Formats: sequence, structure tokens, C-alpha cells
Amino acid sequence: MAAGLTGCSTAAYYWQSTIGHLNLMAAARPVDDWLADPATPAPLRERLALARRIRAFAVSELHEPDNASYHRYADLHRRAAVWSVTAAPADSLKLKTWCYPVIGCAGYRGYYDEQAADRFAAGLRREDGLETYVYGVPAYSTLGWMNWAGGDPLLSTFIRYPEGELARMVFHELAHQIVYVKDDTQFNESFATAVERLGVARWLAEKADARARADYAAFDARRRAFRQLTLQTRRELEAVYEGNQAPALYGRAQAATKSEVMQRFRERYDQLKARWAAEGTPFNGYDRWVAQANNASFGIQAAYDEWVPAFEDLFRQEGGNWPRFYAAVKALAGQPRPERDARLGALLAASQQSEGESLHVTQKDTNERR
Repeated sequence: MAAGLTGCSTAAYYWQSTIGHLNLMAAARPVDDWLADPATPAPLRERLALARRIRAFAVSELHEPDNASYHRYADLHRRAAVWSVTAAPADSLKLKTWCYPVIGCAGYRGYYDEQAADRFAAGLRREDGLETYVYGVPAYSTLGWMNWAGGDPLLSTFIRYPEGELARMVFHELAHQIVYVKDDTQFNESFATAVERLGVARWLAEKADARARADYAAFDARRRAFRQLTLQTRRELEAVYEGNQAPALYGRAQAATKSEVMQRFRERYDQLKARWAAEGTPFNGYDRWVAQANNASFGIQAAYDEWVPAFEDLFRQEGGNWPRFYAAVKALAGQPRPERDARLGALLAASQQSEGESLHVTQKDTNERR
């Protein structure tokens, strides 16, 4: 009813959201049923059994919620659960936000149909002059609100991920059921990303075999190198945009400076790929992201990355104790946004200082050995 009062386009959006999610839920069956079904392919059976062990580990070792979520599986027969649209101005990394019932405002808008997402993004570019980024999302969280109806299911869009990546996905989505702050995408996604990183490190150390650990280490090393590259580029773009009030940077001059930053980004990426190839591990999985890179894609990545080291440092401060860590995060979530950001900024600075000191010691030891 509320959607209907705000215009046809909004009503249509919530209608597709409702139908899309109901279809997803209807496709889900208990994991035990899939495992007992003789028609279930052996590779899928193995992945579901692994997912069940990961789910149990999330409860027993990471103290994540023990509820209905991830005890069912759905084959969606498509490559993503939803497609998200993000948008930002041509001279800022600040994402456009949309507000929703229950979750508050977020820097993305999700569609169950890829073409619908593309059409919406095209309208934002045409009518508002925004840069847009459309990307497939393998899973999303209903924040525990749907546990009464069977909870969030495991999905075909990520069930065949390598072991470490599968664990990472489950840990991340369950983290959203522990703490979620309205209107703060960066806090929510950075917290969940920190939980996934800390959790998967423990899973690999305690439950995975040597091959799974090696596979994850190789992939994660590439991911961290790419994230460092994008972080560097975000900082350079922010420096350009901070001068928005300076007349000298208006119009074509600012656009030219921005273009130079983006060109350097792509050149550095080519160098990164060349290094991977020289190391015998060629990888082109980021090519599409780099080809489409703009303020919207850099902006949404910042939401997932920006506060992660701060949360990891908070975890260490709480002695690696999961319940104490969650309690500290919940206390942080209860603070007003300015105080919350200030605390996270202090934690981030401390983490960067600690990392710098560690790097200095490592370099000193290396020099001494030489």
C-alpha cells in the first residue's frame, strides 16, 4: 500500500522485488532433501554437504546465528540472484542512495531481471547525468526477517565456489543478521567483509585441506593486490574531486585530470596482470570490472572495503573473542553517525600504523639477513 502511494514506478519496483524474492524462496528445498534425492548430481551433493559443515562451523566457532538460514538450497537457473545498480556523479565517489522499508537507505538498487537493471541504469545516465555500474550479486541477506519462512537459502549462484569462497559467502551474509545499521552501507558491508575474512582464515586453518588452503591463498593474494590498486585510484580520484570548488578544476580541466587518473589505473592493472602471468598464475577475472570502472563502481567497492581494517583491529582489541567483538560492534552501531565514523577512523589509523611498523620490521630483518 505504501508503495502504491508513491507512484507507479515505485510500486512496480516493489512488485518485482516481492515476486522475485517469493520465487526464490519457493525454489528452495531443505538440504537434507537434496542429499537424499537420488537424482541430485554427485558434485552438487558434495557441495551441499560442504555447505552444511560450513554452516555448522559458523555457529560453533564464529558464534553466528543458529537459525533457519542456509539450511535450504535453490537452483535459480541464472547467473546471479539479483542485479544491483549503483550510481554516482561525474565529480564524486559519493553514491546515490535509495530508501527502503526496514533496511533504510542504501547505495544500490536491486533487480531480479538483468535487463530491468540495465534499463534503470540507462535512465539514471540519460536523465540525471550519473555514472552507473550494474553488477550481478550471487547472494543477499534478508537480515533474519525471513527466518520464519525458511530463511535465506543457499543458491546455485554460489554453491560451486571454491571452498574458501563458499565459506566466505556464508559467513558474510550471516554477519548481516548480527549487526545492521540503517542508512550506513559502508558500516554494514565493511563489518560483514571483516567477519568473512576473519572467519575464512579460521575455517581454512582448522577444517580445510592443503589444496583448499593453497587455492584460496592464490586467489586471495590476487584479490588483495587488486583492491590495493583500486584503493590507490580511489584516493587519487578523491584528491581530484576535493578541488571541485576551485575554478581551475571546473569542466574540461577536471575531466582531463580524472582521465589521467583512470588511464594510470588501467596501466597499473596491465602491469599487475603481467606480474601474475610471469609468476605462472595468469588471471583475467577483473578485466570486465576495469573496462567499466567509473565513480559508481569505485564508490560501491569503497563500501565493502573502507572500514574493514578498522573492524579487524577491533577484533584484535577484543582478544579475538567473537561474542565480545560483536558486542563492541553493536555498541558502535548504536552511536550517532559522526561519533561512529570518528571511532572507525581512529581504528583505521591505528591499523595502518601497526601495518606500517610491521612492514618496517620485516624489511629490517630482511636487510640484516642480507
